[in-house]
Amino acid sequence: MADREEKIKMLRKEFKDDSNYNRPTYCQECGGVMVFKGVGEYKCEKCGSVAYDDYGKARNYIEQHNGVTSAQVSEATGVSQKAIREMLKEARLEIAPNSNFFLTCEICGAAIRMGRYCPKCEVAYHRNLEEKARARNEKMAGFSTEKPKGEDGSKRFKREGL
Repeated sequence: MADREEKIKMLRKEFKDDSNYNRPTYCQECGGVMVFKGVGEYKCEKCGSVAYDDYGKARNYIEQHNGVTSAQVSEATGVSQKAIREMLKEARLEIAPNSNFFLTCEICGAAIRMGRYCPKCEVAYHRNLEEKARARNEKMAGFSTEKPKGEDGSKRFKREGL
C-alpha cells in the first residue's frame, strides 16, 4: 500500500508544472483519474465530478463577466496573472475590443489583442522560417546539386595493402 502511494506522489509531481496550467490529474473527491473533456474541463472516471484547469477557470469567469481585467480574473479564480498573460500570448484568450489594456507585437511594437505578433509581422516571421527550412533542406548531404570541393570524385576511403 505504501508503494502505491509513493507512485501516486511521484506521478503527481511529474504532472505538476507551471506550463500546464495546473491541470487536474486526480479527483479531489475519490482519487480517480481525471479525463480531459475539452475547453479546460476534466471529468472523473469514477465519480463523474468536474474540475477545471487554469484555462477553464479563466475562460468561464471571462464568459460570465464580460470586459474584466486580468487582475480581476486572477483575484476571482486564483489563476496567476503570469498564466493569464501566457494564455493571451498563446492566443487562447483575447483582450476585449473596448479594453484600454493591450499587448505589443514582439517585433514591431504595434498594439495587438492576442498572440505574440501583429498580422503583418506574423506573416513575415513565418515566411522567414520557411525560407530557412528550405535552405536547410537544400543543403542536406546526398541531395545537394553542389559538387564536393577538393575531392573531385576521389574515394572517401582507400584500402591499403591490396
